[in-house]
Amino acid sequence: MTISASAALAIIIFIRLARRTESRSRSDERLTVVLCTVFGVLIAATPWGQAILRLVGVITRATH
Repeated sequence: MTISASAALAIIIFIRLARRTESRSRSDERLTVVLCTVFGVLIAATPWGQAILRLVGVITRATH
């Protein structure tokens, strides 16, 4: 069984965000931001990433 880098990163981000927020240090928060940014870059070129981009565009236009 193989797992893609974006799927592994999504699991790591989910686990990190599930933790309590009071116990996070600034460096821990920065690492989470970096991981989320890298995840966004990894999925941006995929069909799934493009679908998310279109959905966000539709929601943005609907709320404007």
